[in-house]
Amino acid sequence: MAYGCGMRAGEVVRLKVGDIDGEQEIIRIVQSKGRKDSNVMLLGDILGLLRDWWKERPTGQDADVAGPDRVIFPGYNGKHLSPRQISRLFKQAAKAAGITKPVTLHTLRHSFATHLLERGVDIRVIQALLGHTKLTTTARYASVATGMISAVESPLDNLSQAKRKKGKTGAP
Repeated sequence: MAYGCGMRAGEVVRLKVGDIDGEQEIIRIVQSKGRKDSNVMLLGDILGLLRDWWKERPTGQDADVAGPDRVIFPGYNGKHLSPRQISRLFKQAAKAAGITKPVTLHTLRHSFATHLLERGVDIRVIQALLGHTKLTTTARYASVATGMISAVESPLDNLSQAKRKKGKTGAP
């Protein structure tokens, strides 16, 4: 969810059943950083994984909680996992996968933004998906790959090509 939806660790752990709208294919992020509400896309693959998890998740903590108010990732004492707990679990999974570079759940959020930018998604759309108020915040997340930078055509290239074409036809 951190990579597929660009969600923060705190947003993932606080996610409740009622926040997921499979029909509209969105996840409502309630009272996130800066106490803002926002929406992120809900991919079919993620919805399928959430449904699979729902069948396996521990249920002893929230038997008395109404369906929409049940947290997706329960922790102890009837509450959700903490961001620290999910970060610890992520680091264990990265180590088990043989990933030696230092990675965090927030690295996945950065990768989400960078990969969308590389695919040509408008940075203002990425800004909305990440829930940023300022475009400058999003720009820091969206590290541009070197290949993208070298592939950009300079306006000077267009002028040079236009001059060469005019020269071949004999036009002034």
